[in-house]
Amino acid sequence: MNEVIRRARPGDEGPLTAMIHELAEFEHAAADCTVAESQLREALFGAQPTVFGHVAEVDGEPAAGALWFRNFSTWDGVAGIYLEDLYVRPQFRRRGLARKLLTTLARECVEHGYTRLTWAVLDWNTNAIALYDGVGGRPQNEWITYRVSGPELSELAAGS
Repeated sequence: MNEVIRRARPGDEGPLTAMIHELAEFEHAAADCTVAESQLREALFGAQPTVFGHVAEVDGEPAAGALWFRNFSTWDGVAGIYLEDLYVRPQFRRRGLARKLLTTLARECVEHGYTRLTWAVLDWNTNAIALYDGVGGRPQNEWITYRVSGPELSELAAGS
C-alpha cells in the first residue's frame, strides 16, 4: 500500500467536505454540519485562505484529512497551529494515518517557528484521546472552551 501525506490542493475540497460530514456524523452532530464544497474551496484556495489542509492518500484514495488554521500566542508573540478537524475514514483506521498527519503538522510548526499545535477532542472519544496522549499531547483542563453562535451571536453583535 502506498501512503502519501500532502498539502490539500484544488480538487481536494470534494473529499474533504465529505470527510467533514462523515466526522459530524461520527460526532453525533450531522444536523449541525452545513458546510458546502464551494465554501470549503473558497476557504482553502480563495484569494485570502482562512483554513489550510493536508490529505492522506492510500493508493491514491483520500483516506484522511486535517484542516487547520494559524492562531497566535500573545504570551509567546508567535503563531501556532490550531487543528480544527482530523478525520480518518473507518476503512483506513489503525494504519497510523492520524499520527502521520499530526507529525506533519508538528513539522509545519517547527519549520515556521510556531510554538504550539493545539486541538480539542470530545471527552468520549477514547481512541483519539489515547492517540493524543501517545504523541505527548496534554489536556488543558484548567481552560473551559466557550462559544457563542446562532441567535446569541446576532444578539451580542447588536449590543443586546
